Amino acid sequence: MAPDELWRPPEASYTSLTEHLARTAGFPTYLPWPLEPGWRVADFGALGEPGRPRATMIAVHGASPEDGGVAMTVIAEEPGSGLGAHVAGTVHSDPGADIGDRPADARVRVGTSTVPLWALSTHEVAGDLDRSVLAGEAEGRWIWLVLRPASALLMLGSPWHFTDAAGIGAPLVGLPFGGEPPAR
Repeated sequence: MAPDELWRPPEASYTSLTEHLARTAGFPTYLPWPLEPGWRVADFGALGEPGRPRATMIAVHGASPEDGGVAMTVIAEEPGSGLGAHVAGTVHSDPGADIGDRPADARVRVGTSTVPLWALSTHEVAGDLDRSVLAGEAEGRWIWLVLRPASALLMLGSPWHFTDAAGIGAPLVGLPFGGEPPAR
């Protein structure tokens, strides 16, 4: 695999997730945890060489009372990898210039830390009203959340906790999989 190639399995499954976690050992794949009833893993991938990832992503599908079907993609990346911007469809590859100079728009738990997230503009790209994009920094890496539809951003008013899937252990066996990978 080329260093900048995104590896994704042909289908999201427990077996392919364990392969993904082996390829990305030492680099987090942040999964909303515990996964709410009715939610399932639809897609995941890694950017970089096996054993030397630069970014990971995982997409989950579920529902909210306000929006019905919702998709959330979580990206963790080294600065400059560009995966977050690619998946989010933003014009800037690094969110650094757009965050931190105003109060955070949301806060989530990543591991044991509370992480502030800032909304990023998508108004300069096609489909700008179909998603909300937030970014922040967790453990020295950028973390991006891409929510579809855009109004799903309201879900972050409730506490969300993200855990590195590699540290979950045996409960991953019961993780539900399925659904269409998110639009990119």
